[in-house]
Amino acid sequence: MTPSAPTLRPEQAWFTEARFGLFVHLGPYSAAARHEWVMSNERLTVEQYARYAEVFDPDLFDARAIARAARDAGMRYVVLTTKHHDGFALWDSAVSDYGLARTRGRDLVAELAEAVRAEGLHLGLYHSVIDWHHPDFTVDHVHPRRDDPDAHALNEGRDMARYRAYLHAQVRELLTGYGPVDYVFFDFTFAEDKHGWRGKYPQDWDAEALLAMVRELQPQAVVNDRLGIPGDLVTPEQYQPDAPPRDEAGRLLVWEACQTLNGSWGYDRDNTRFKDPDLLVRMLVDTVSKGGNLLLNTGPDGRGRIPPRDAATLAALGDWMRLHGRAVTGAGPAEPEVADALAPGLPPGVVLTQRADRLYLHLFAWPFGHLHLRGIGDRVRYAQLLHDGSEVRGSRSDPEQKAWNTVPGGQPPGTLTLHLPTVRPDVAVPVVEVFLDPAR
Repeated sequence: MTPSAPTLRPEQAWFTEARFGLFVHLGPYSAAARHEWVMSNERLTVEQYARYAEVFDPDLFDARAIARAARDAGMRYVVLTTKHHDGFALWDSAVSDYGLARTRGRDLVAELAEAVRAEGLHLGLYHSVIDWHHPDFTVDHVHPRRDDPDAHALNEGRDMARYRAYLHAQVRELLTGYGPVDYVFFDFTFAEDKHGWRGKYPQDWDAEALLAMVRELQPQAVVNDRLGIPGDLVTPEQYQPDAPPRDEAGRLLVWEACQTLNGSWGYDRDNTRFKDPDLLVRMLVDTVSKGGNLLLNTGPDGRGRIPPRDAATLAALGDWMRLHGRAVTGAGPAEPEVADALAPGLPPGVVLTQRADRLYLHLFAWPFGHLHLRGIGDRVRYAQLLHDGSEVRGSRSDPEQKAWNTVPGGQPPGTLTLHLPTVRPDVAVPVVEVFLDPAR
């Protein structure tokens, strides 16, 4: 890790060590199978949406299988949606009967918490601070009732203070009923007024009090930034930052890229715009090279099963991670002096990560013949292809050498040229592992 890398408290350090996690979006919207925002997108009333809540039966939800799939994919934490914007609880809430405990007698938070810990993973709980089902939650520009003819009149008698008390009570249940919680992912604040509606601001949730509650009840937990006030990390969604995120003072931030497999978080049966495993590996490597984590989503279907295509993708990621995991887990950006020295001589499509004295060259495009490592030749002790541990031999540059026939030339003094096989290794992204001596 770079000396200027952002840091968490010691009890939170697992997060940046992990680098890769699984997001699980599940709820009545999974039965509708038309995106997790179906209630808002289709302007459904509470009564119209209730039919999905009544028929939703995740009888094939297997917490152990989900936790095992995450572990086998090389992930180190799992984040479950305890309640999405529709307000339906996946745990046994004492302050509401709108949830799976009433309809099916199940508590999926308890089931997953046990399974995740059994697999040696860290537990994250997602909780929406939005609730389209609650009678006191006021209509705004994303609310399902926003286009009703009497939409503004609907807010008469609604009281966000009563909703806040309910929200805080449910968060307290989650933070006190399920043992250690390692990550709390709140979602989300939209502090802007649009289309004649007031947005939702940090004071609508009493964000400071919610954060203080987490700090009191689960002091080790990492908390995201979506209460509208600073947390422990920032969470860009559905895009890859082109540089490591920084605060207004230019300091690097802890961050996590939140990504879907097909553009939908909840199960979306007819959406076939899937990212292939090779692209996802490149996204993971890109994220780690910039000091971030990747939280990759699966949306179980209406019966709670991971869809076959999602399962196959996770398995393919696991195949790559089993061979290359140490270039990701516990890794981060290359040391600045190493990255700066190498940059002029590397061909396009080489992405660097580093873990202590190991430098990893992820080859998004397979070069022909050679990799020229400028400026660090005297620090290289050994190099190998990571997937099979086979040596990659090198030769030192001769400043007098010209590029005659089959001998490379034109490299500055101190360049180490690695000689690659002609045939690209049959893995999603080949990686060269370079063993470094300490900086001299």
